[in-house]
Amino acid sequence: MTGRVSRRSVLGGIVGGLALTSAAPGPATASGRDREPYLPLAVGAGGGPAGTDQVHVLKVGPDTAHTILVLVPGMFGAANDFRLLARDLVRAVPGVQVWAYDRREENLADRTGFATPDPAAYYLDGHYRSQDPAGSAFVARWGLARTLEDLRTVVRSAAHGGRRRVVLGGHSWGATTAMTYAAWDFDGHPGYRDLAALVLVDGGVRGAFDGTGEPVHNSPDEVRERLAAIDGGAVFDMTLSAVGLGSRAESTQIWYQLAGWYAHRDPQGRSVLQPRMPGALRPPVPVTNAALLGTLVETTFGWPNDISVHSGHLADSGEVRRWIDTGITPVSRVATVYAGGPEPAVWEWYWPARLSVDLDVVDAYADTELARSLGLRLLHTTDLDIPLYAFQTSYAQGTIVSAAREVVADSRIPYGTYETDNGMNHLDPLFAAPAHNTLARTLAPFLAQLR
Repeated sequence: MTGRVSRRSVLGGIVGGLALTSAAPGPATASGRDREPYLPLAVGAGGGPAGTDQVHVLKVGPDTAHTILVLVPGMFGAANDFRLLARDLVRAVPGVQVWAYDRREENLADRTGFATPDPAAYYLDGHYRSQDPAGSAFVARWGLARTLEDLRTVVRSAAHGGRRRVVLGGHSWGATTAMTYAAWDFDGHPGYRDLAALVLVDGGVRGAFDGTGEPVHNSPDEVRERLAAIDGGAVFDMTLSAVGLGSRAESTQIWYQLAGWYAHRDPQGRSVLQPRMPGALRPPVPVTNAALLGTLVETTFGWPNDISVHSGHLADSGEVRRWIDTGITPVSRVATVYAGGPEPAVWEWYWPARLSVDLDVVDAYADTELARSLGLRLLHTTDLDIPLYAFQTSYAQGTIVSAAREVVADSRIPYGTYETDNGMNHLDPLFAAPAHNTLARTLAPFLAQLR
């Protein structure tokens, strides 16, 4: 259907990166159903337009919790990536609340169309507000240092003056971000001292992504070339344009959320989007709304591991082909999470190119000359003294866990917990049905023993 998309385009909950809707029911509790608020937190000035000096957190679980698991989405991912997983963890571990973090870039997206009766018309006919790269020079300064300062506001809020323990984790490049936070020097204060543990889901540092076949791009020459492009106005990472759904930074994200929106509201209706899809990506037979979404995210459809799930297949016959679930991630769950509301978001539309550069550089997880030249304060990589949990799928062929073991061996981390499920693709741990989700089943006891 389309050419392979590089690892940098999908590091964490994207292209097919299935996120959750704010309208879906919350976790069942003895006292009813908990609210799942999506709340802003003020952060430092970043030079962007009004309303961008804030981040958001989606909170799942009881406010009385004594342990807060803060989760960071990966590249092009957003807070709603974690809602279903958060519900499963909250049910399994009393006293835990999950905070899913949305970076400040989320404030740039115009998501109002998803509150209308016909979002396809709003977005595909060009009625939405798009962020013009030419008017977005401020994004050139939204690198990892900015992200970590913002994230520290979230971590400190979660800690509530030391009255709650904070576990920091993330998926894919979100896991890389969490590891970098732990080693970061915040004006003399090591990041790991804010934390009770680290949770890495199919990501990390020290060559964690080597097994994907897509090396990080962090040689000095590559970095200089990428920084020059950013200075020249290429402030948004445009990797997703390779998918073939549009040439703007947000085009692919819009298409995938639209697919979820229609699949959620009318799963068996004839696909609204199919006639409008580019020919190279359009299914050759009429399909339902649910089946269109299924074909976009199913692992056998031809997409790379990192942007697909194990869901099912098209029916063999029918005037309009429906979707048949056979895998660990039913398409109905995908539709529920993708449908979204205006907020919380399911995608990050405008990923800063500078953030991509910085996350590649910190893969070495060392205070190198190159890292220092970029203002990356990795001063405490060998000082970490908190437990670590690492989970890997088939995505990186084993290098997620081997890299995590290397970090543990080179630090004062008291113990590591390592789990593998090679029957999962990169996104399955976020959205798989609870009975088949090895991540939720193994992460729960790790969190429980911290209490």
